[in-house]
Amino acid sequence: MGNPVAHSKSPVIHDLFARQCGVSMGYQRIQVDIGGFDQAVSHFAAHDGAGLNITLPFKVEAWKLCRRDPNSLTARAELAEAVNTLKFYDEGSIQGDNTDGVGIARDIEHNLGLSLAHTRILVLGAGGAVRGVLGPLLECGPEQLHVVNRTAEKAVTLAHRFSQMGFDCISGGALDRISGQFDLIINGTAASLGGELPEIDAGCISSRTLAYDMMYSDEPTLFMKWALDKGADRAADGLGMLVEQAAESFRIWHGLEPDTAPVISYLKKS
Repeated sequence: MGNPVAHSKSPVIHDLFARQCGVSMGYQRIQVDIGGFDQAVSHFAAHDGAGLNITLPFKVEAWKLCRRDPNSLTARAELAEAVNTLKFYDEGSIQGDNTDGVGIARDIEHNLGLSLAHTRILVLGAGGAVRGVLGPLLECGPEQLHVVNRTAEKAVTLAHRFSQMGFDCISGGALDRISGQFDLIINGTAASLGGELPEIDAGCISSRTLAYDMMYSDEPTLFMKWALDKGADRAADGLGMLVEQAAESFRIWHGLEPDTAPVISYLKKS
């Protein structure tokens, strides 16, 4: 469910997972009108729906829905304050989860081969997309995770929230106050959607830097091109994250672990 949702690759991904695992299921895009999310979920449940993925702009609404009795939230969804996966139970309750953070961590570590332990990570943006991935990234044990945002106060507030939960390595600040170089730079802003660049100094890039854009596109994003031009070792978009978060949703619904590698390869070729 989303708005817009026609561009989503999720039906293809889940169809490939289902074939691979021998699961019979239907998975379609559902366009939801703004203001009609709760009604759309109720309609889906009333027609024997078993699970939903939620994309923009309804992730926070899904989180709010799952805070109400008799529904529930997983610990990572509560931490993210956003939900992208709903599981429906026979007694009528719904459990909300967030698989975005697991998706990006698995993509970076397993598919791109960068261990996040003891690394220096720079995250651009402090909106819902970033909030949804910080917990799993921090659990990987980086040396430092620095969040920056055009409005520095948002980044500082977000970092403070996670530091209060025991993650001492996190900090927040302004886009124009970045110090040192980073092993991993994650673009969690929506700048790529508008063909724009986050306003950061290229001094944060070194020859070992992986530049990662959470957005995905058929062509390298402007952020990816910029980072490579400034000397980054390599750059990747969020296609792998999309597949990995979908695999975690599939596991939640079916109790099965699909192989993501051939699905990522298929999508890159198609």
